[in-house]
Amino acid sequence: MAAEMAEQPDVLRRILAEGASPIRTVAEQVAARRPRFVLFTARGTSDNAALYAKYLCEVRLGMPCGLTSMSTTTAYGARPDLRDCLVVTVSQSGGSPDLVASTRAAREGGAITLAVTNNAGSALAAVSEFHLDILAGPERALPATKTYTAELLALYLFVDGLRDSWGHPGPHAAGDLAAKALPDLAESVLARHAEVKALAARYRFAERMVLTSRGYGYPTAKEAALKLMETSYIPALSYSGADLLHGPLAMVDNISPVIAIVTDGKGGEALRPVLERLRDRGADLVVIGSHTEVDRAAAGFALPTEGVAEELQPVLEILPLQMLAYEVTLARGQDPDAPRSLAKVTKTH
Repeated sequence: MAAEMAEQPDVLRRILAEGASPIRTVAEQVAARRPRFVLFTARGTSDNAALYAKYLCEVRLGMPCGLTSMSTTTAYGARPDLRDCLVVTVSQSGGSPDLVASTRAAREGGAITLAVTNNAGSALAAVSEFHLDILAGPERALPATKTYTAELLALYLFVDGLRDSWGHPGPHAAGDLAAKALPDLAESVLARHAEVKALAARYRFAERMVLTSRGYGYPTAKEAALKLMETSYIPALSYSGADLLHGPLAMVDNISPVIAIVTDGKGGEALRPVLERLRDRGADLVVIGSHTEVDRAAAGFALPTEGVAEELQPVLEILPLQMLAYEVTLARGQDPDAPRSLAKVTKTH
């Protein structure tokens, strides 16, 4: 896991150098088909990347989007009419039977199908009309790290390509230009491992954790919770800041560890009232993200977000949280490379 976390800057560079042009070509081909809406299909870590892409499509393209329930086709045999719909299936391995079956059913239902995988030779890539290779290289650790950030960047470049093809108004840098600083920034974040190790000490004996964010940061909260649960076995609950106020806030008290991902932008602004409520309840609040909010929290990790578009910050936000999951697991005397009951390819049906 540690080695693959360290590879992420190079993976991002590879996508920008070798993957950006093929991704833009696929985006142009899909854009020419004029899909009316988008459905994302995924599980686990890839589901969190798909949620990120849903925000991108809704905010940057103004397109209605949804996340599919695969059991409607695989278990119930439903065959929805998906003409003029873009179905994007995200999977590191491209090998899970339910993803393949659901994508096949979508294509038979008239959908434009796009697979986003780390395996160009996978069954999922074969059954899909289009494919994006995230170019992360072999990932052997059970907790996915480099494939997650690779999925984020590939999906960002794809959506940016759709935006350009459709001539959306408003000034914006081309996706590969806006993202070009990410590899070096990711390297600088990963170099601050000692800060994260010190932060991990406060969670060694945690019985549960709460993670929250809003907007583009919300998928980060979900992915960080997943990493903590699958490596350290701490029950980690992730909520949109808005949802946290609708009931779950009641479980937060002065011994409750809460990690808030505060994106520098509109999502972070929307989260600030939630942070105030958490402070009022005396929560042990740690902030990942905005310098301003880190300074006001009990502890935190400030990210280099100056000049980084809000929609690209999730690529950086997850890095200290991956390291945190790793260090908390070690502090609890467990092996992050051997989480119990997990397999690299989860074969759900």
